[in-house]
Formats: sequence, C-alpha cells, structure tokens
Amino acid sequence: MKAGESGAVLKRERVRDHILQLIETLRPGDAIPSERALCADLDVSRPTLRAAVDELVAAGLLVREHGRGMFVAPEKITQELVSDTHGMTLPQAPGTWSSRLLEFTTIAAGARVGRKLSLSPAADIIYAARLRLVDGSPMAIEHLHIRADLVPALTTQELEAGDLYEHLRERHRVQVSDAVQTIEPTVVSQAEARLLQVPHLSPALLFERLTNDDAGRPVEYVHSIYRGDRYRIVSHLTLAASSTRGAASTTGLVPGMEPGAVTQWEATTPAPR
Repeated sequence: MKAGESGAVLKRERVRDHILQLIETLRPGDAIPSERALCADLDVSRPTLRAAVDELVAAGLLVREHGRGMFVAPEKITQELVSDTHGMTLPQAPGTWSSRLLEFTTIAAGARVGRKLSLSPAADIIYAARLRLVDGSPMAIEHLHIRADLVPALTTQELEAGDLYEHLRERHRVQVSDAVQTIEPTVVSQAEARLLQVPHLSPALLFERLTNDDAGRPVEYVHSIYRGDRYRIVSHLTLAASSTRGAASTTGLVPGMEPGAVTQWEATTPAPR
C-alpha cells in the first residue's frame, strides 16, 4: 500500500470512530451533524467523510434520508443463542413479532425439497411465504415447506399469528424435537429488497433449517432471508473447567477439532417463530 493510500485509510478510520462516538451519545432517529459540519470539525475532504459514512450505513448504524440528512439507525434486533436441553427452546428476540402471509398453497414437493423431507417428489407439501415484521417494520422473508400429511388442516391464521411450533403441537399433535440450521451471508434480490424496504444487493443473512419431530421424521424445511442491517446473532459460550477436559466422547465433534477438545456440544436452533 502506498503512503497516500495508507493515509486515506487512517483518515477514514478516524472519521468512522468519531461518528461512532456520536452515535453512542444519541438515540435511534436522532440526526447527526451535516457533512459540511463534520468535514470542518474533522478537517477531512467530502469523499473521505462519505466513504466512512457509507460503511456505517452499510453496517446498519446510520440511515441517509434524501434532502434531510443522516440519522442514527433503529436498534438492531439481537437473537441470542444459548445451550438448552429443551430442544426447541430459545430466548425470544426483542420486539413485537408479527407475520404477513404472502403465499399459501399445496404443491408437489419436487426433488430437492422431497429429499430434505424424506418424501417422494410427487408428495404434497404445504408451501407458505411470509413476511416477518418487528414492531411493524419488515425484518425477514420466510419460505416454509411443511409435510402436508402431518398438518392437513393447517390454516392461514396459524401462520400469521402466534408461534408456529405451538400450533403444530397443540392443534396438529406434531411435537417438534430438534433442528439443524445453517446461517450464511448473502445479499437481497430486487424482489426481496422491495419487501424488506432496503436497497437492492443489501447484505442479509440466509437461514436454512430442517426440523424433525420426536419420532425423527422431517416436518419442516425453511429458508429465510433476514436483513443484515437490522438483525444480528449473539452466542453465549461456556468454557468447561480444565479438570473436565478429555471426558467427552468423540461423537458429534465439530469439524476441525481434535477428539477430546470439546467437552460438551449442544445444538441450538436460532430462529424467532
């Protein structure tokens, strides 16, 4: 890196740190000083300032409003992941969650979903797409694929209100027991951007989850897109005492870890219902 390029990076970082300090003193929705005022206070050029602001906007910490200025973004929704012996139990993410149903139909599983749900490609599944909202603001788009033979009387009302797993247990006698879920970064398509009210190609989190019942049957396959600027995952890690090391069996090891390196491994299933 050339000296000039290094200096520009340091300036941008200094601007970023200054704005972050401002954000910590303000509340969501509060305005921050104008670009002109910030450039004067920090003695930096407009391009340097905008580069730093662009990073904070992309990270979901600032919001630009055309003709009005820059504002502190709404607080992110934080989903905690904790070890829990009660299968599908998970701390509820903050805020008031609701759903708006986008599509609800019965279709053939097809080859890909059929493999996931251990069904013939011609078997019926219930497909539902729903927009998940927090305090009225779009947060995620969920695509649900549920075995139709297990929930023949599933209603649209159950997908729009309450906890889906509670409905499965109480109204359909389907007891969900465990799930495997993956999370990876992605960007939103144009259609997803319109629903989530974010710019095209904004960062997002892709969740994929396969849920089983207490008999070991696959019940539900879901893939979801969560806004990267408003949603984050926090993990709580418990480190075992040194005296217990080496006591665990070698089954269920995390890839890349040597046998005996993990004393306890409990799956978590992060997704607000």
